[in-house]
Amino acid sequence: MPYEGSDVMFRVTISGKFQGLDDAGREAVRAAAGTAFTEAGTFTHDQSVSVFTFRCQVPAEPEDGDDEAALGAMTALEAYGQPYEVLRIGVTDMRDIKIRRR
Repeated sequence: MPYEGSDVMFRVTISGKFQGLDDAGREAVRAAAGTAFTEAGTFTHDQSVSVFTFRCQVPAEPEDGDDEAALGAMTALEAYGQPYEVLRIGVTDMRDIKIRRR
């Protein structure tokens, strides 16, 4: 059975690499580290903080699709103010997730 919540939610994963990240930027990314999907977004990264995965949960309107979700996640990523290049974006519409009951 598809997700039947009253709120439409997307989970977006952005893979990328930082460009010219300074020490303050590295610390900001480390401070936002985590694996959870949150509206502000969390980062996982390599040891040198040069490549990253950004996870973001994006609330949306019922008529919104993948493009709107990706734009919402990009807005959250932009809020960190760090220079980056996007390599890949993956969007999961939580309405499509099926839960198996035992």
